Amino acid sequence: MSATREYVNPAAMEAGKPVLSVVAPFYRDNPVPLLETLAGQAAELEKPVEIVLFDDGRPDPDLNARVEQALESLPVPACLVTAARNVGRAAARNRLAAAARGDWLLYLDADMDVPDGFLAAYLEAIDVDDFDAAFGGYSPGPATDPRHRLHAALAATSDVHDAASRTRIGATAVCSSNLLVRASLMARTPFDDGFTGWGWEDVDWAVRADKAGRLIHLDNPARHDGWQEAPVLLAKFRDAATNYARLLGKHPELARLPGAKAARTMRALPGQQALRGLWSLLARMPAAPLRLRTLALKLWRASWAAEALS
Repeated sequence: MSATREYVNPAAMEAGKPVLSVVAPFYRDNPVPLLETLAGQAAELEKPVEIVLFDDGRPDPDLNARVEQALESLPVPACLVTAARNVGRAAARNRLAAAARGDWLLYLDADMDVPDGFLAAYLEAIDVDDFDAAFGGYSPGPATDPRHRLHAALAATSDVHDAASRTRIGATAVCSSNLLVRASLMARTPFDDGFTGWGWEDVDWAVRADKAGRLIHLDNPARHDGWQEAPVLLAKFRDAATNYARLLGKHPELARLPGAKAARTMRALPGQQALRGLWSLLARMPAAPLRLRTLALKLWRASWAAEALS
């Protein structure tokens, strides 16, 4: 287990047990804007809220110091946990759960933004409904940089759904950001840190959590601004293939999903690996139609998943 260092701000030293712990990992992203927004909302609530951040690997000591300085002056309880080395998405979220003191945990990503009344809406949901976990969804921020148009187009086709649509999809529509969960459920069903790097640890968690408790979908979206360029997406999808194989190995029932079907179809095509260069080229080509670029990116992902499944 990687060594960690904790900084607890003055407000936390005088605070009692919170109802809600807002927890967020970060790796190079600056969480201070989100931190300040959350603190402003939390200060206006009647129920106590704390904020817990996890710096996954301390890649930027200057950023770490700025975050600690921002925490010091906050009027709400807050804690910064810093890992000596990068532990990955799944393990980072488990570390956050261990550091949090609230009865409920709200997972966010550091590059998110939340609207007015965001925390209040979750606290109201806790009071009026009986559930163990809820995914609030997300809304995409504007992709003003042309290099981010592909990522935005992909998100629009696969990730942006209202609660009714996500409810029909079920647990596989859950993401690990903007996820509200009882601390007791998280203790029973932690993230599987056998998922390394990026991808699919949230779907695995949701499928298991849906069997251990009541998981619902709500319309309380957070805005996600973490757009990435085509080369980064291509690398992530390539590297996530091993995680995808792990997901299907743990949950064979997910083989019916479109992504798994596409991977099996791709695996049956002789020499399909030779086409990866074409798909990569199309995905990177700004002048190509977005639909074609999005399709190429999905074929690239299916190709690598097919190899991991074989």
